[in-house]
Amino acid sequence: MAILLSDNEFITVQKLIFREVGIDLQSSKKLLVQSRLLKRLLHYGFDNYLDYIRLVQINVTERIEMINLITTNETYFFREIDHFEYLQKEIIPKHPFKTKFRFWSAAASVGAEAYSVAMLLDKTMARSDWEIVGTDINTDVIKKARIGLYPEKWADKIPIELKKEYCLRGRGRHEGQFLMDRALVENMDFRVGNLMKYNGEVGRFDVIWLRNVLIYFDDDTKQMVVDNVLRNLKVGGYFFISLTENLNMLNTANLESVATSVYRKIK
Repeated sequence: MAILLSDNEFITVQKLIFREVGIDLQSSKKLLVQSRLLKRLLHYGFDNYLDYIRLVQINVTERIEMINLITTNETYFFREIDHFEYLQKEIIPKHPFKTKFRFWSAAASVGAEAYSVAMLLDKTMARSDWEIVGTDINTDVIKKARIGLYPEKWADKIPIELKKEYCLRGRGRHEGQFLMDRALVENMDFRVGNLMKYNGEVGRFDVIWLRNVLIYFDDDTKQMVVDNVLRNLKVGGYFFISLTENLNMLNTANLESVATSVYRKIK
């Protein structure tokens, strides 16, 4: 017999996820949550979701596992290509080369966004002149980002010249996968980070990308997250959100719009 997630159980999960990471799970996500958490019920031998919810409330390790399962999102290389073109044409050429160019992928997932930018920077700058930090609340995806091993089909949108130079085709047990060039990894730091808090330890940046994550927050949480992230952006630095997102309901007096979903910090 199938194990069903009741409405009340789903509401409890909604509250847990909102409290921990600020994500506002819509009612339409109930079946998705039921499906993703089912394997944890089977792992523990539970026959209902209530017992599992009680467990995550007292067990920090399992709570992290639950967050990891629910916050895994789709990603791929060179997603929203307009942003990469703007970065390449309007931002990188104007950067003063006497200072290191620092880029933050603030919702890094498995690292495809960060590695996409790394390839562009490495083609343009000396390797000692750039640095990328990638953060995500999901501990599993950060582990994958550090490894930099991806399914071969994910390379489809990578420009051919970059693919040849930086993507190493897997062999043997890694057949059908590719590994990012280890030379890039030396300039990259992937770490767990919660956008609900100020991540002061990562330092300040010339460019911050916070893409495809604001859609999961309500307006108050969006404001908190954007404020937290912008504390890490240098005055004159650039802030990107997804082409499908906007900052319409937020206080953004310290930003000016310079392109679609691209902003510059003015104070």
